[in-house]
Parts: sequence; C-alpha cells; structure tokens
Amino acid sequence: MIKSFKNNLKIFFLYSKFSWKTTFQMRLGVIFFMLGKIFRFVLFFFLIYLIFMRAKMVAGYTINQAIIFYLTFNIIDTASQVFFREVYRFRPLVTSGNFDLVLLKPFHPFLRVLIGGVDFLDVFMLIPYIIITFYLAVHIAGVSPSSLFLYFLLLCNALVIAMTFHIMVLALGILTTEVDHTILIYRDLTTLGRFPLEIYREPIRGLFTFIIPIGIMMSFPPYALFNILSWRLLIYSILASCILLFISLKLWDSALKKYQSWGG
Repeated sequence: MIKSFKNNLKIFFLYSKFSWKTTFQMRLGVIFFMLGKIFRFVLFFFLIYLIFMRAKMVAGYTINQAIIFYLTFNIIDTASQVFFREVYRFRPLVTSGNFDLVLLKPFHPFLRVLIGGVDFLDVFMLIPYIIITFYLAVHIAGVSPSSLFLYFLLLCNALVIAMTFHIMVLALGILTTEVDHTILIYRDLTTLGRFPLEIYREPIRGLFTFIIPIGIMMSFPPYALFNILSWRLLIYSILASCILLFISLKLWDSALKKYQSWGG
C-alpha cells in the first residue's frame, strides 16, 4: 500500500514536471495571462468594496466578511484548476484514440486525465489568496483556532466535491466526447458562490444547498469561520461529498465499460 502510494506520487510529480516545462515555454504569454487574472480579481474585488461602502452591510455581513466569501470562492476555484486542469484537455485524448494508451499504463488513469497537468500559473495566484484570507480572518471578532480548523476542513471538503464534478465530466467525455461545454456549465454554476447564500431567495437557496452543492462548496467554509454553521449542516456537508464521490466513481466505471476505444 505504501509502496503503491510512493509510486503514484512519483508519477504525479513527473507529470507536474512536464506541465511546468510546457507552461513556461511561452513566457510572454504567461505574463499577459497572469496580468489578466490579476486584473479580473482586482476589478471584482473593488466592485464588492464599492457595494459595501454604500450599503455598509449586505445580507447581514460586513465588508471584511463579504471579502472572505469572495476570497474563499477564489481559493476553491483556483485550487480546483491547479489540480484538475488536465480535465480540460481530455476530449482530444478520446477523439484521437490516445486514451487507449492511458488505459494501458500500469497505474490508475486518474493520474493522467484528472491530476496529470498541474497548472502552476494558478499556484502563483492561490498563494496570495490564502495569505489575504488568513490575514482578514484573524482580524474578525469571534474567529478562533477551532473555527479556522473547520474552515480548512470544509475547504478540503469543497475540493473533494469539485473533484467529483470533474470526474463526472470525464465520464461524460467518454460517453459523449463532450467536455468543454460541460466544464463551462460547472464553472458558471460555481461563480454563483462568490456571494453568501443569503442573497438568494428560496427555493434557489435550498437548490444550491441540497441539490446542487454550490453553497456547501463556497458558503459553508466562511459560515464555519464565522461560527454560524450548525453541526447538523457540517455533518451533512461531509456526507454529501462522500455520496457525490461514490456516484462519480460509479459513473466513471460505467463509462469505462461502454468505452469503445479508437475507431469503435
């Protein structure tokens, strides 16, 4: 078991090394790409700031709390792109037949098609998001080490949910060879988590909590940080991620059984 884990870790680092070399081949493009990401983040940051400067409080939250909601969204969204960027490149593998070669490798295909292309550009964006969030969190009244721990726990839980969505996209990519539109639908849905759930009316709020777990991913971590998340919802969020992971793996297994290989 330990030996298998070490071998998988070596393969992951090897693919990450290849991804690093590929990413920085076009250095000028990297610079403009990073500038675009920074500009988009700063623009939306100031939009939130201007809204709260006029309203003081929105949905019962202060400006610092609203910024933490926004930063939490960026942490989860960016971290999922760091680890699962290879999903965006999955369709050509299927349509070209090169997915056959992945299946022949003596390791799990997820090492190649799910986490086989770490996005290092997003790593550089993720670090300041985490630093700013931690700085604001320790300056909010009522935040304790235990609430920080629950915040981190629910961030990890959100990444598990993000992983299940990406596994489902991979499965649908095998069944339909459609990946781009599916992943864009996922990205559009997650952007609704930039703000707390309270800004949405029922039944939209319940839909984003119990049917489409956007609220669990994006809003529950700040709720835990502000000590307003009940233990019942905390347990529910963990169970929801486990159930979604089980469903996504079953869907993946079913898709593999129906995979007809190149020319099928």
